[in-house]
Amino acid sequence: MTRLALQLDLQLFAGEKTEAATPKKRQEAREKGQVAKSMELPAAFILFFSFLGFYLFGGYMKQEVVQMFKQVYNDYLLWDLTEGSTSLFFNMLMLYTLKILAPIFLITVVIAILGNYLQIGFLLTGKPLAPQFSKLNPIEGAKKIFSFRTLVDFLKSVLKMSVIGVVVFTTLWDQKNSIMDLARLPLESTFAFTSSLTLMLGIKIGLVLIVISIFDYIYQRFEYEKSLRMSKQDIKDEYKKTEGDPLIKGKIREKQRRMALQRMMQEVPKADVVITNPTHFAVALKYDAQQMQAPAVIAKGTDYIALKIKDLAKQNGIVIMENKPLARALYAQVEIGDSIPADLFQAVAEILAYVYKIKGKAN
Repeated sequence: MTRLALQLDLQLFAGEKTEAATPKKRQEAREKGQVAKSMELPAAFILFFSFLGFYLFGGYMKQEVVQMFKQVYNDYLLWDLTEGSTSLFFNMLMLYTLKILAPIFLITVVIAILGNYLQIGFLLTGKPLAPQFSKLNPIEGAKKIFSFRTLVDFLKSVLKMSVIGVVVFTTLWDQKNSIMDLARLPLESTFAFTSSLTLMLGIKIGLVLIVISIFDYIYQRFEYEKSLRMSKQDIKDEYKKTEGDPLIKGKIREKQRRMALQRMMQEVPKADVVITNPTHFAVALKYDAQQMQAPAVIAKGTDYIALKIKDLAKQNGIVIMENKPLARALYAQVEIGDSIPADLFQAVAEILAYVYKIKGKAN
């Protein structure tokens, strides 16, 4: 009973997702569009750099606006109201609008691309856009509403609004005297002060949101790694799918060894000589002066296989010679089908000469 309870406990432990995700699991998740990404980070950067763009290109934008109004009041208002003049007038307005907003558009696009690229790199997949009917399940929807992630998102929104409120309040409070004096200032000064205050607020809020979004990215990264965790059983199953079942692979290797052994044994009757240890090693050599530059090993083995090689050699009338050092050297240094090395050629040549002499092949 105790052993059964222990086995059940180990099985439960094996099902816990405590292991880091494998590269294959990460790649599959990435292909599905599941990546560690914070939507707050690009938005915060866009807000900050957009207001910074207004600050940097404010002079250029002001000049273009003034030029546009000059052209409207000096030229276009004096034209006759016709279809052609109206079309030209609106084309001019569109052109000036694009020129004024072009720097901000360019900054927004570049920052949006960089904000996503720095988080996840280059990723192009349409799987997240595919319809998933499981999302229509009201039970799953209710679980998401009352999930820990939803609570974190709510607290994050409250934190952002609170921090932004504090930043706006402190900034306006520092400028309260200047705000009270706006009633006595000309319209141009009022507009300049309002623009400056708006840019200041935008840059401050952007910086605050960037800091918050960095912490949000760290949290999203943590949640992503947590969601990818695998159990020990998951890792074993993945290994079986990619590498194959170890039992099946073992059977395949065993079958391959048997086939290789069978092919090797079929070559033994073609040998000129079998050199033995005499019991532990057996190496079959073949030499054809017309086709080979040096003798080659066509079969070799130890113990049981060595006995099989010697039995086949006896059955086919192959000469068996005992030479312990040479048998060991050939077995260790030469693979099946390879020629013998130069340092063993003299010893093998003497044995082959003796074999040819016995068979009456020597001149």
